[in-house]
Amino acid sequence: MATLLPSTTTRDQSAPGASATLRSSEGPSQSSAPVSPIRDRAGSSFTALTRSIHEMGLMRRRYGYYWAKLIGAVLILAAWVVGFIWIGDSWWQLANAGVLAVLMTQISFLGHDAAHRQIFKSGRWNDWVSLIIANLLVGMSYGWWQSKHNRHHANPNKVGADPDIALAAIAFTPERATRHRSRLMRWLVAHQGWYFFPILLLEGVSLHKDGISRIISRGKIQRRWVEISFITFRLAGFVTLVFLMLPPEKAFAFLGVQLAVFGLYMGSSFAPNHVGMPLVSPKLKLDFLRRQVLMSRNISGGSLISVFMGGLNHQIEHHLFPSMARPYLRKAQPLVSAYCAAQGVPYTRTTLWQSYRIVIGYLNTVGLRGKDPFLCPMVAQRRAL
Repeated sequence: MATLLPSTTTRDQSAPGASATLRSSEGPSQSSAPVSPIRDRAGSSFTALTRSIHEMGLMRRRYGYYWAKLIGAVLILAAWVVGFIWIGDSWWQLANAGVLAVLMTQISFLGHDAAHRQIFKSGRWNDWVSLIIANLLVGMSYGWWQSKHNRHHANPNKVGADPDIALAAIAFTPERATRHRSRLMRWLVAHQGWYFFPILLLEGVSLHKDGISRIISRGKIQRRWVEISFITFRLAGFVTLVFLMLPPEKAFAFLGVQLAVFGLYMGSSFAPNHVGMPLVSPKLKLDFLRRQVLMSRNISGGSLISVFMGGLNHQIEHHLFPSMARPYLRKAQPLVSAYCAAQGVPYTRTTLWQSYRIVIGYLNTVGLRGKDPFLCPMVAQRRAL
């Protein structure tokens, strides 16, 4: 087990590129926000927090909340279809495309909750709700996303294990940043922070493409034909409706705006949670509490931020208790924060706009080979002091 440097328990990230890498036991640990020594105890230090969460009733189901959201989502989506047909052949449909993108993202958040078993006790019910939401309503593959997301939750920001930091278009680690040999690609990677958010405009296309590639691949996939049927009906039916109501130039513009806004909204909701937090060496062993808390960032703000991010603003609580219903994350936050303080574990919380600044600064820092975020132990210790 690596020996980690002591630090204060709560931090606000305010500097771009404020990330670090946690190293293995073969060398001293490294972090720009050092963490406390890991205590070897009989049993898990996480047990007391879990017991308190259960005693407060924060792991109960919220059937009324979720049924209202599920039924409301279907009704709003149906109303959108009626409005789309009523508006007809008009360039105002481009604004309507943006509305649909926001609606699709909010519905995707519900699918995320169901995939984490937050809605029902029955795993089968949660799976089918996720399938209907992801494949039939949004047009993404639930099986592909679930596999990817489960690996992320098991090892957030761990090099070689977290698929969310192994993207082709963006280099999240210095190793990936130095793979490119052409001068143009090196320049682009060095400035990747500035085009990270613009490139999210293509994320909607990527999400659909990756999901389809997965379900038609030769690998073993559960409910393959259910996923194929749902996605085919959703995508073919949606495109048919658009081209029936709009001439080709407006139809293509409509689809482009819808996919662009959807990708930007999805990416802007997920990026603040982990980008710019410490990277984890493949050889480093961490207990569950530190593995989830140290690599996650909460976003401060009230109800508006919670609605905008679908509850993902409470990322630390979500990673510690992934099956906790979304409304309880806010209530668990003070308890988790206090517990981390008692354990000497840094608990990171910042504003949404500050998190975006950190994301841009971090990605640019990774892209510049001369500014390696894999800090040496002496630099990390000096910063701690």
